[in-house]
Amino acid sequence: MLASAPVSTPMNFSKRITATDETPLADPTPYRRLVGRLIYLTNTRPDITHVVHQLSQHVAAPTHTHHQASLRVLRYLKSNPAQGILLAADSEIKLKGFSDADWAGCPDTRRSVMGYIVYLGHSPIAWRSKKQNTVSRSSSEAEYRALASTTCELQWILYLLNNLRIEHSQPALLFCDNQSAIQIASNQVFHERTKHIEIDCHVVREKVQQGVVKLLPIDSKNQHADILTKALPPSSFHTLCSKLGLLNIHSQLEGGS
Repeated sequence: MLASAPVSTPMNFSKRITATDETPLADPTPYRRLVGRLIYLTNTRPDITHVVHQLSQHVAAPTHTHHQASLRVLRYLKSNPAQGILLAADSEIKLKGFSDADWAGCPDTRRSVMGYIVYLGHSPIAWRSKKQNTVSRSSSEAEYRALASTTCELQWILYLLNNLRIEHSQPALLFCDNQSAIQIASNQVFHERTKHIEIDCHVVREKVQQGVVKLLPIDSKNQHADILTKALPPSSFHTLCSKLGLLNIHSQLEGGS
């Protein structure tokens, strides 16, 4: 791939990856090896987390389309190979999370794809892109399940900080762009009308009442977790990338700051 042309995004936003794309690969081993390496790279590159999650679902029976999609990730990495996360030493001890879901985002199973990212100060410390285990009957249900997963992650990090004897007295902020999901967590009337949602999802409401997390609305264009749930056009992708706390360690050599 050294002679390949770089691309601006890791995934084609105009076409979704499906299980039945074209003919299967004659030898799937190279594809599986590449996806395995990309999975390790997501530990420092949240910007490729969603596409790697999509590609990893097809390692059992990859096709030529899946292979081309994986090579596109390499072309994207070639455009900014030195990008990574800065864990600032002077960052404030304040947790905030962004939760989002793409309702029925999987074209094969119509399950929703959830994503979240958690910051400690301005540094991202946890993120995830995952297809939900069950089909959601509404976008509010999908968003609420994503909220539940993010809330559990925030609670785990709070336990970890407490074990390290690091004080975090204020509630962790949790941003969601779905008003219905926020209402379900904060309004008893809405809570009683959502019996079809699994009981464990109502952990969100319990943590809100306990003051562990504080739910706040946010508009979709500023939803950081949107980059973890779907392929985005270049303009939206780069706008969100700039908010993830990713920095180019070669920027000074290139004349940046």
